[in-house]
Amino acid sequence: MAAHMGLRGGLGIGRGRPWRRAARGRGGPVTSENEVAAAAEVPSTRDRVVEHVRRLIESGVLHPGDRLPSERDLALELGLSRPSVRSGLEALESMGVVVSRRGAGTYIANGPPTLGTEPLSLLASLHGFSQNEMFEARLVLEVGVAALAAVNSSPEQLATMAEEVTEMFASLEDPAAFLLHDVRFHRAVADGCGNRVLAALMEMVSAQFYQLRKETISRARDLRESAEMHRRVYRAIRARDAE
Repeated sequence: MAAHMGLRGGLGIGRGRPWRRAARGRGGPVTSENEVAAAAEVPSTRDRVVEHVRRLIESGVLHPGDRLPSERDLALELGLSRPSVRSGLEALESMGVVVSRRGAGTYIANGPPTLGTEPLSLLASLHGFSQNEMFEARLVLEVGVAALAAVNSSPEQLATMAEEVTEMFASLEDPAAFLLHDVRFHRAVADGCGNRVLAALMEMVSAQFYQLRKETISRARDLRESAEMHRRVYRAIRARDAE
């Protein structure tokens, strides 16, 4: 019992003291729970850059197509190193928020948003998503996106769809080119749907589908049938037939 009480006393238990006492060991003072929580709340340098650009966009300072301040200016403004700023800009680029142009700087993306395919690609590798599963996912999205495109597409967007269908028929003997025009057609439809969330999701799924499909497209035997199907979709959208 004495030994037990000695252990309790040594830990400061049962004597009205905090459960954790400041002590010194090999690594110095033991950190309190509050200090650990405070450290966890400190944003990384990359997150500081992302949040700064987010505030500039939300406040209306930056718009699609605008050029961001240089890495040097951002580093001075935020009190960060240029590599830290560069890491933040790379994160924003992976999200589709900005685009980097060699020798010209970094710009807010102009056009329909895109989502990086890395998370979906990682899940596909981890869980072994099949090509059929990706096709089904794209098909479910396409139905709703095409219906909205039939209502919202502009003449310019319809012209882009028509051009991609024409190129698909012209590429029947070139499966790799056919696949590229297939993806571009669906991108044009997503662009015309008028819903940026759906357009972004469609882009992410289509990009992953492309990565899977390009490995087997050379063995495809139904390209004409596929092209005909895409032409029917285009004609329905052009006719404003959302059904």
